Order: sequence, then C-alpha cells, then structure tokens
Amino acid sequence: MGAGPAGLTAAYELMKLGRASIVLEADPHYVGGIARTVEHHGYRFDIGGHRFFSKNPEIEALWTEILGDEMLVRDRLSRIYYRGRFFDYPLRALNALVNLGPVETVRCLASYAAARIRPVRNPRTFEDWVSNQFGRRLFGIFFKTYTEKVWGIPTGELSADWAAQRIKGLNMLEVLRSAVLPRRGRDRPVIKTLVDRFRYPRLGPGQMWERVAGLLEERGSVIRRGAAVTEVRHRAGQVAEVVAGGGPVAGDQFVSTLPIADLAAALRPPPPPEVVEAAAGLSYRDFLTVALVVDRADLFPDNWIYVHEPGVRVGRLQNFKNWSPAMVADSGRTCLGLEYFCFEGDGLWTMTDSDLVALAAGELEQLGLCRREEVVDGTVVRMRKAYPVYDEGYQDRVATVREWIERDLPNLHLCGCNGMHKYNIQDHSMMTALLVARRIAGVSDLDPWKVNTDAEYHEEVREGPDAAGRGAPARV
Repeated sequence: MGAGPAGLTAAYELMKLGRASIVLEADPHYVGGIARTVEHHGYRFDIGGHRFFSKNPEIEALWTEILGDEMLVRDRLSRIYYRGRFFDYPLRALNALVNLGPVETVRCLASYAAARIRPVRNPRTFEDWVSNQFGRRLFGIFFKTYTEKVWGIPTGELSADWAAQRIKGLNMLEVLRSAVLPRRGRDRPVIKTLVDRFRYPRLGPGQMWERVAGLLEERGSVIRRGAAVTEVRHRAGQVAEVVAGGGPVAGDQFVSTLPIADLAAALRPPPPPEVVEAAAGLSYRDFLTVALVVDRADLFPDNWIYVHEPGVRVGRLQNFKNWSPAMVADSGRTCLGLEYFCFEGDGLWTMTDSDLVALAAGELEQLGLCRREEVVDGTVVRMRKAYPVYDEGYQDRVATVREWIERDLPNLHLCGCNGMHKYNIQDHSMMTALLVARRIAGVSDLDPWKVNTDAEYHEEVREGPDAAGRGAPARV
C-alpha cells in the first residue's frame, strides 16, 4: 500500500527474494510519493529537494544497481536568505559577521554574552535552548522564522529535546573556534562540514522510482496507479484483502506505507476504540510546491535556499536546473520550486492554483530574485500528510497502534516515514522497507522499528563518542 520509496523498495526486495507483489498507489500518474518528479510542459521538478546521500553502503549500492550511470554527482551549494543578504549554510563565522554588519554583530555578541551570564535554567523549549547556545538575537535571525514556517508551531512551544538532538555540540563558541581551530582532540566529537557532494538522478528522483516500478512489472509484479486504498479487511486475526480502486485485492502478506491515521480509518472491522483514538490523534504537516518557469538563464548558483525572511510565506527555494541540467526544457530558462509548509484546509492549502502562482511570483520579486513579469509559467502540487509531526504524546499513540497490529494482525507490516510515523529521510525509509521484506521472506528477523532510533542527522558527518541523533519537533 503506497508506491513511495518505502513501498517500492519493499516490493523490489521481495522480487529479488522470489516473491511477486501488487503495489497500490493512489496517484493516477506518478510513483515515488513525496520523492516523485513532476513534469509540466517539459520542465521537471521535485516535491522538495531529494539528495541521494547515505551513510549506509547497502542503500548507496542499491541506488547504483537501479540507475547506474544515470546517477549524477553534484556539488552542493545552499544558503540562507535574510534581509536581502545571503548567508553561508552551514554558517561560517566570518561570512555571518560581515553580512550582519558591525552594529548588529556587536548586538549579537552582547546578546550571546548575556545568555552565557544568565542562561535559562533547565530550558524546556526550542527557543530557550537555542537562545542559551547563541543568544536571543542570533536565535531570531537564524532559527525562529524558518523553524516556525516548517512546523507551524511557535518556537516557544517546540521541545528543547529536538534542538538538543538537531544541533548538539554546536554553539557560538564552537562556531568561533572552528573558524580558527578546525581540528580538535580525538576525545571530542568532530563536527565536519555538511555533505558538500551528493548523487542525483539525471531526470530527478522520480526517475529512480519509475525505473523500480518498471523492473517490478518486467518480473511479474503489478503496479496499480489510481488505486487509493479505501478499506483494509481482516478476519480471524489476519488481513485478508484490501479494497483499492474500487475492487478487492487479496494477498497473504500486506505492507502499509500509508499514514497511520489513514490506515486505522480504513480497517474493517474497526480496531478497538483506544486504537482508533490513538491513530486519529496523530498530527501531520502538509506541503505544497509552486513550480515557476522564469525567463532567465541564471538566477542564483544554489541548489536550494532557505528563506528566513519573515515578510514572505515561502520557506525554501529549489533551483532544479542546478540539480541537473536535464530538468529544464529550455536552457535559456530556469525552473524554481517554491515550497510552502501548511496544514490541510488552511489559507494556503485552499488557495486556487492561479492565486498560488501569483503569490509565488510576487514573493520572488519581493525577495529581489526576479521581476514578476519574467515568470512565464507555473503550476502547483499539493502533498497531503507530507511530514509526521512529533507532538506531545505521539510516541504513546504510535505504540498503541503498533502493539495492536503486531498482536492482532501479524501479517500487516508497517514501514516508511508515514507508515511508522517516523521523521525519516529517504534512505532510512528504504532501510525499514528492506527489513520488512526480509522478515516476510523469512531471511532476517531484524527489527525495522530500530532503524534511525539513534541515527545521525543527515546534514552532518560526525565522529566521536557523543555523535548526535536526529529528531523531530515535539510540542511542549
């Protein structure tokens, strides 16, 4: 159930183990889930940017096995846009101080000094924890606006645990020290630069998943597009069939990458009331991409830009031509993806496509990146339940659903980001799917729920005994 990276990886691994699958995908055209590549008038764009980089050599080898020479090696450039200036990302002390100017720099240093003298004791919120590390002024510049755009939760309500995991070991002294003393003793963790090279399919991440779908069909598996799962029927302690695309589909083992809330709502008969309540209580962040074609060959050199400017609603800009030249139909033009984080049903989500294209074009002009009249085409893609939110009590809710499924429906297996309500990136989702497939085939009993429990944040390469885990936000 679901033809995203996790669902297709599970089916691909089962195929290699001699077992055919039926893959059910709600979208009538595309596979790949949030890692699809959409085409509009010859211009291709991602739903977000999807780098292919993993510390797991098995996943790296799998990508090579599937696409081979179609995987490009790209140099990474990403920056932060704030108050009309570009700041290096990762932050570099000299660049940041020059862009801030002498007056603001003094204010930031004074704010940092005040935070060190009078820190918030036992910080519970993201805002207090980061302010303790950098001072209130730098927190407001580099953390507050973007974080609130992405998660839709005030930083005064986000858990300090997320900040401590996400940027563990990094503070103002660390930034200044790394500018002049990049090497550290062996007994302390080393925070290296962010990954500065990555692989990327020539025609976007969707090329990877369209290829997997094709390989599956060549070997006897079935991909049903436009087949949204509406019911998951079970009896006598086993899932027997699902209803998708209007008809029943039988099987002996079932893999779900659906959002847990949707899966629980589709179960027939319904689970016990406490399971229904737990699943319905899980929260999600929705996402939409406005892709614009700009009549200019070059706009900026970055792969993507984080927009910390508080006066616009866009959270991030993708320049797909800088990911792969093959993403644009005309090399004299540029295709940008403007990413807006929202909740289903809110003002952004319910805007018409034409209004969203107009909003995005206006915000590009407001940011000084192009003139509104240079935007010659545009389209919108909405992604419902794009990211699971780690709010208060989510762990207990997931545990309630998981324990009931494992006990009462042992032939129903969960994997992937939404399937497990885990803040996974692509390689982690794929690894959970590999382990689920191997469990079904009886060749491994490794627990897919342990993937990414202590994984490092994918933006950093860390060494040493105190390497950080990665988390997602929880509401205080």
